[in-house]
Amino acid sequence: MLRSAARQLRHSASQGLWLSSRGVAGVAEPAAAPTATVKLLIDGKFVESKTKDWIDEVVSRLPLCTAGEFNAAVQSSKDAFPKWRNTPVPQRARVMLKLQELINRHMDELAASVTREQGKTLADARGDVFRGLEVVEYASGIGRELMGEYVEHVSAGIDTFSLKQPLGVTAGICPFNFPAMIPLWMFPLATAAGNCMVLKPSERDPGAAMMLAELALEAGLPPGVLNVVHGTNDTVNAILDHPDIAAVSFVGSNAAGKHIYQRGCANGKRVQANMGAKNHAVVLPDANVEATVAALTGAAFGAAGQRCMAISAAVFVGGMGPYRAALLEKAKGLKLNAGWEEGADLGPVISPQAQQRIEGLIASGVKQGAACDLDGRGVSVPGYPHGNWVGPTILSGVTTDMECYQQEIFGPVLVCLELNPAMLTPTRSSPPTKQAGTLDEAIAIINANEHGNGTALFTASGAAARRFQQEVDVGMVGINIPIPVPLPYFSFTGWRGSFNGDLQMYGRMGVQFYTRVKTVTQSWKDAGAPGVIPGLAGVGASTPGKH
Repeated sequence: MLRSAARQLRHSASQGLWLSSRGVAGVAEPAAAPTATVKLLIDGKFVESKTKDWIDEVVSRLPLCTAGEFNAAVQSSKDAFPKWRNTPVPQRARVMLKLQELINRHMDELAASVTREQGKTLADARGDVFRGLEVVEYASGIGRELMGEYVEHVSAGIDTFSLKQPLGVTAGICPFNFPAMIPLWMFPLATAAGNCMVLKPSERDPGAAMMLAELALEAGLPPGVLNVVHGTNDTVNAILDHPDIAAVSFVGSNAAGKHIYQRGCANGKRVQANMGAKNHAVVLPDANVEATVAALTGAAFGAAGQRCMAISAAVFVGGMGPYRAALLEKAKGLKLNAGWEEGADLGPVISPQAQQRIEGLIASGVKQGAACDLDGRGVSVPGYPHGNWVGPTILSGVTTDMECYQQEIFGPVLVCLELNPAMLTPTRSSPPTKQAGTLDEAIAIINANEHGNGTALFTASGAAARRFQQEVDVGMVGINIPIPVPLPYFSFTGWRGSFNGDLQMYGRMGVQFYTRVKTVTQSWKDAGAPGVIPGLAGVGASTPGKH
């Protein structure tokens, strides 16, 4: 399957509305501006933007949509909403079932688009699509998630029940690092619940979202239920300010997420904003060395470290010991190459600016006293001299006051902190044993960090694992699992600085985000029954007690 995707990428990626025949993200040679343009999806039609403002990416030209085009997209969703919300739930579910089938059928093309635009390996790209597909599968069972509650006889002859109803027009703002998965976290659940959505893909890699939108139309999503617009800051602010948009979903950086949450909430919108992370792995001395090293290597360097659940900091309780040599050997064995090349383990980072930032943070760590055990700066890949290459990098001797620890690097860099028992003292909540004291210290380091997205503990001790999962102030916890992203039966539950909002993405909380509860109290009396309801005598009468 991956080989067929590679062939499709090499030989036929120029086909389609949003792919050009020149270059691949992160590895392309300098050349003239691309000629293929990305279309807008408005009211069921892919249309060329009338804008004068364009962004030239390696693969295509992306329009910064005009105010008129944006308003037309919102109006299309607003017009489509009354009919779509009244479409029977089983019919909406069947659209999701068909979309699931189409995504499976076109998995190779979608993965090729992700690799072409974003740069990740084909294996990672297939994972990108598949993890989004799981949310579509969950959305296919939307009926059970829309069930309300019912209590009869709350008073004499009176029943009360609740309904979950859609919000109306919603919006999704997507990042560059998962161009297929994140759109699929958003529009399938929103539309299955009866809403319409205006989707803004990342301006850096919109192709997969456009392909998914086309598949959604083929699956039976009516015109206007899903519209797609493009742009940068102005388009984001238009989403946040438009009075007809009721809710906004966002995944991306801290700065953007805080702005979106604050401005969206100020305009009365419901907002969920998944933001930055600094995910720690804690390694106890009793952990299995081989399994732990394999897990750390994949979690730190896979997808070139460009994922919000990457392990970017490892805390070695008792010191690195045997892990140092094993980790170096494993990381050195990873192959850096263009995403479609056979055997590639990680591809380029998204842009020259990202490459410069990552290399700057590595240099900062070394300047502040960290040891660079493995240096991925300045690497070259034969055949791709202009790639945004950063190889796997390991910094050891890192402390929490270093910039490389405090910043989210978002690249293939693992910073290693070592906790030696002699350096630590027990806390009031733990007995004076070396293992308990150092585990407490590791938990304290994680809890002191501003982010709370994901974390992992590697150990053979069930007691230590239970203590860790109870005490750590992080929303997603893995025990001998490096990247504990939950399946859609649960929700994506980042905490603290990693999330702004009240209701998380996908799962049951995702459905709650895209719906609101209406509570109905009703009374139906028999023709001969008394007409006065206890406690409501006089309600609506001009004179109290008179009817």
